[in-house]
Amino acid sequence: MSDFFSAWITQDIGNYGYLAVVVLMALESANIPIPSEITLTFAGFLAYQGKANLHGMALAGAVGCLIGSIPSYWIGLKLGRPFLERYGRWFFIGHKQIALGDRWMMKYGNSTSFFSRLLPVVRTFISFIAGIWKAPFWMFALLSFVGSWIWSYILVFVGFKLGENWGALHPYWQKFDVIIIVFIVGSMVGYGWYHWKHAGK
Repeated sequence: MSDFFSAWITQDIGNYGYLAVVVLMALESANIPIPSEITLTFAGFLAYQGKANLHGMALAGAVGCLIGSIPSYWIGLKLGRPFLERYGRWFFIGHKQIALGDRWMMKYGNSTSFFSRLLPVVRTFISFIAGIWKAPFWMFALLSFVGSWIWSYILVFVGFKLGENWGALHPYWQKFDVIIIVFIVGSMVGYGWYHWKHAGK
């Protein structure tokens, strides 16, 4: 699957350059798990070859993230919250947990919007989550763009510096992604087990 994604992504970027980076990063931010690690490091490789501008590729990545974040945010805002309020109990999310999320976003929403963009896996879904918990849209968009630009610039720069060896990082990115996914799934299982155990109380 990783080889398929790599071939598809690199072919698109090779053919369409900045536009492909914008589209691929927009899809990732719209909750479609397209690995930005491949997209942006290959964009950096093209900059190394002189076929693109390093700063332009980083900006294209940030713009794509912002574009994809907007529909994801509004879907979370309009549909995600009503879904949780109606069916959240099946996921051990009741009114108490929703209120807790509201308080968290009210207090730490800006930091969450920014730093989540610097984390693999989490960054893909933060727009939807921010919509559910009603993060102020314009501040979310600004901080999301800045965080995405930093993320994009780092990965494009890494691909630029690695040059022909840009693909050497993929196994390490995959392992890091797996660690994040295991942590998230483990947290969800632990949360569910805790609430199931105390359901009778």
